[in-house]
Amino acid sequence: MTLERLRIERDSTRLRRRRTRPSRRSQALRLLLAVILVGGVAGFGAVATNAFGMGDLYQRFLSKVERIVAGPPPDRATIPTVTVTQKPVTPSPGPTPTLPPPASGEPRPTAGPTPTPIPRVGVDVDIVKNDKAVFAHELRDDWCAPAGVTIVLAILGHGDATDAREREIAGRVREWESKADSINGEWGPAAMALALDAYGAKGYELRAYETRADALRDAAKAISTTHSPAILLAWRGAHTWVMSGYRADADPTVFDDAKVSGAYILDPWYPWISSIWGPSDPPGTFQNSAEMVRNFLMWKRPEGHYPDRDGKWIVVIPTIPVG
Repeated sequence: MTLERLRIERDSTRLRRRRTRPSRRSQALRLLLAVILVGGVAGFGAVATNAFGMGDLYQRFLSKVERIVAGPPPDRATIPTVTVTQKPVTPSPGPTPTLPPPASGEPRPTAGPTPTPIPRVGVDVDIVKNDKAVFAHELRDDWCAPAGVTIVLAILGHGDATDAREREIAGRVREWESKADSINGEWGPAAMALALDAYGAKGYELRAYETRADALRDAAKAISTTHSPAILLAWRGAHTWVMSGYRADADPTVFDDAKVSGAYILDPWYPWISSIWGPSDPPGTFQNSAEMVRNFLMWKRPEGHYPDRDGKWIVVIPTIPVG
């Protein structure tokens, strides 16, 4: 065989390989199938029981494959993040001030009735009476958002908190995801608000606050005025906490300077234990100020910058009272 013919044969082989090279999607699907087939017999028990952390690793791998198959999130508009600035504190309601003495020769003005000042007393609010009945555990370690949405819908009477409902919501994320909401795809807080709207829970907004105290006070006020839960973005924006109530030193709907000392939380991570954040608590546990400081942290995501959220406390908050 001459060198020229050898070169032709080699070029022809390269061309055939290039034409038959599988697409990125095809490669991902074949890789997933190979993993399932190889580990189907020997590894199924380890995955099912999470022995040596195999279940967690498998779920992370599955998530990556799904993202490769789905492609990058669409670069489309989504609901905005509204930055809330602290309002000036309104003085507490009090009695009418003493009238000044009349001018010489003028009649003394008659004082009107003195209004009864509103007492500043502590409040303890929780809109959920049976936390277990509305709780949904995240079926995968990256499904805290659909689990949280499932919980909120159950609290508001828009369906039961079942595994089937959570899977259904998780499967619809492509309808709501956006690069502006989640750079690496899947769920962001805007997608949660859109999912709630799609299932009948109207009026949820995405808000960003300069301080934790402002975020908790506004969430507490919204819970009392709408009788609906709020969603806190915990763990620097990586996790979903459903806030169903709070304790405060005064009614936040009356006193702008009310101090919220903690919140009643339904954590979809329960009963798992995080290697970073530790064990989660049963649904409806009151998380005091120390726990809020430890878990409800300002937004900071490793995948990139979010100009409207970075360095702020993020809440998906109700705005419309339930009927």
